[in-house]
Amino acid sequence: MTARDDILALGQRIGQSIIGQEEMVERLLLGLLANGHLLVEGLPGLAKTRAIKSLAKNLNAELSRVQFTPDLLPADITGSEVYFSEGGKGEFKFQQGPIFANLILADEINRAPAKVQSALLEAMEERQVTVGGKSYPLPELFMVMATQNPIEQEGTYPLPEAQLDRFLMHVEVGYPDETSEAAIMRLVRSEESADGRKARSTAAERLDPQAVFDARKEIGAVTVSGPIEKYIVALVFATRYPERYDKDLAKLLQVGVSPRGVIGLDKVSRSYAWFKGRDYVTPDDVKAVVHDVFRHRLILSYEAHASDTTPNTVIDRIVELVAVS
Repeated sequence: MTARDDILALGQRIGQSIIGQEEMVERLLLGLLANGHLLVEGLPGLAKTRAIKSLAKNLNAELSRVQFTPDLLPADITGSEVYFSEGGKGEFKFQQGPIFANLILADEINRAPAKVQSALLEAMEERQVTVGGKSYPLPELFMVMATQNPIEQEGTYPLPEAQLDRFLMHVEVGYPDETSEAAIMRLVRSEESADGRKARSTAAERLDPQAVFDARKEIGAVTVSGPIEKYIVALVFATRYPERYDKDLAKLLQVGVSPRGVIGLDKVSRSYAWFKGRDYVTPDDVKAVVHDVFRHRLILSYEAHASDTTPNTVIDRIVELVAVS
């Protein structure tokens, strides 16, 4: 099997336990392929936690789940030096925290104070943890999926824009349709039965992480033509200088997308094209992922907030205005 066949099979296995959230599963795999981190936003009970657990179950990777709370400390994430005494001699040894896993679920990341958020996000960016003047590298296969609830904002610590920018994609999760809802009931019912418990106890074939590394090499060879590069840059510059395209659009934007957005849109577009079986990027590939890459990087104006304009609406308008050269 090719690397793409392995990844597609992985997606199918995850989809068997995550019903009605095909786009979230696809974005989860895109984040893994693009070697980036995801911020997933949705109401409780929409299978956000179940999705990354299913990924870890079907991929030969270690999963750590951290429930973010107001009393959490940075050392609870990164680990700390602990004093050990043996034979009359004592020394400090570093005890690794949950960040030293392949897949990290940062559940309700906005419920922890800023110092805890920054400890996690520093590890995400640097791919290492420094304690006591010594640096400890994180695993080569490393992805953080942070979740947050869009409606419960009391007692939370919203992520600053500079920290949001560290996430490759901001994925919004909605309710499944009626058919999927009925299928979810049947799935849970079967899992609660004796046969379902037996099936879960049987060790499933887990994908070797080397397949992910092989896929990343192939994605690195995906072609991005000159016009597509110009299109990606034009989309980004439309967020920074919207007055060049539309005066009404300019009233809605305060700050545009950073250079990380250019890099992210290029990486995710190439990953999406590869995922769809092409070795080149098309304008439709860029349009398919631009919302997830831009959504958390835009700072809307007061006028936009007053009129209940969302980042999705602004991005829709930008895609309409920017033409492929």
